[in-house]
Amino acid sequence: MRIVHGIARLNVGGAALSVLELAAGQQKLGHDVLVVAGMIPPGEASMEYLTEQLGVSYTHLPELQREVSPRRDIAATRAILRLLRTRRPDVLHTHTAKAGATGRVAALLAGRARPKAVVHTYHGHVLSGYFDSRRERAYRLVERALAHTADALVAVSDEVRDDLVRLRVAPRDKIVVIPYGFDLDGRIDSSSAARAAKRAEAGLGDAFVIGWAGRLTQIKRPQDLMRVLALVPGAVLVLAGDGELRTEVEAFARTLGVADRVRFLGYIDDLGSWYAAFDAFLLTSANEGAPVVAIEALAAGVPVVATAAGGTGTVVDDGETGLLAPIGDVPGLAAHLERLRDDDDLRTRLGEEGARRMRERFSTARMVADVERLYRKILST
Repeated sequence: MRIVHGIARLNVGGAALSVLELAAGQQKLGHDVLVVAGMIPPGEASMEYLTEQLGVSYTHLPELQREVSPRRDIAATRAILRLLRTRRPDVLHTHTAKAGATGRVAALLAGRARPKAVVHTYHGHVLSGYFDSRRERAYRLVERALAHTADALVAVSDEVRDDLVRLRVAPRDKIVVIPYGFDLDGRIDSSSAARAAKRAEAGLGDAFVIGWAGRLTQIKRPQDLMRVLALVPGAVLVLAGDGELRTEVEAFARTLGVADRVRFLGYIDDLGSWYAAFDAFLLTSANEGAPVVAIEALAAGVPVVATAAGGTGTVVDDGETGLLAPIGDVPGLAAHLERLRDDDDLRTRLGEEGARRMRERFSTARMVADVERLYRKILST
C-alpha cells in the first residue's frame, strides 16, 4: 500500500509524534509510506529529528505553513497535487487543519490521480476557543465543506468526535475514533536514577514538584498555572516548553510572588526523563484533543491534575488515575494538588493505575492496527 501522510508541521507535540509513530509502524508492515510536512514557525521546536530515528521517509514542503496566506496556501495545494500525480498513493491521510485543507483540496483536483482513500484526522481542532467568533464561524464552514471530500474522518477521542458532530462538521457515522498510540516504554524513563538526576539539575531538592509541558499559548491558560501554584505552599512548578506568552507568564509569576518556585526549561529533547522528577502533573487548558503529555505523565506513574477540557477525560480517569476540575477552577485544581501532596498512598495508587492503563489504551500497535482496518475498509468498497 502506498501511503502519504500530510501534516502542517513537525513541531513538538502530540500530533507530530503520533503521525511519525504511525508512519514507522506502517513501514514495518511493509507499506510504502511518506510523510510530508511544512514550515515550523519561529519560536517552536522541531521534531523532524525523529524521522531519522524512526526511519520514516520525509519530504519538507516549504509552501505549507500554519498561518493563513492565500498565496502560500494555493502554492501548497499545487505542490501536494504534483506529489499525488507523481507518487500516485493509494491513501492520502492528512492531519491538522492546514494540511487537511490543502491536502483534501489537492485530492479533489487530482482527477484520475485522486487516491483511492482520503482520510483526515482531527487531533483536536481550532473550531472552538482559539480564535474570535468571526474566524471560528468561517473555519467551521470550511471544515463542513471539506468533510464531504474525505472518505473518512478520524477523531483522536470521543470528545473530539462529539464536538465535531455538535458543530455540524460531519455526521457521527462518518467519524471514526482512533486514539493515539505511542512507544511509551521507549519514550519514558521513570527510574529513580532519572528522578535524582533531573531534580538535582533543576535544584528541586525534596520539594513537592508539579510538572507541565506544552506551548505557552492562550488556549493552555498558562496564567492559571501560576495562580494554582500560589495556592499550593512549598510546591515547585517545572515548565517544559515555550511560546508567545512566556515573557508575560514570567512577569505574572513575579507579580504573584512565586517566581522563585518556577523553573522554565524551555523546549527540551529529553522530556521523557523529566517525568520521573515530578510528583504530580498539572494541565489548566481550555481545550485539548487528547493531551499526550498527560498520557506520558501517567505512563511514568505520575498522577495528573487537570481541567475537564475536551478529550482530557479520555486520558485521565477522575479519582482513578488523576483528579479533574472545571476549566478555570483554580481553587479546585490547587485543592487536588494539596491532596496529592499530603497523601503518599493516594499518589502512588493513582500513578500505578495510570501507568497500567496508558499501556493498555495507547499502544502504537493498537493505533497502527486500527488505522490499517480503516484503510482496508475504504479500499475494499
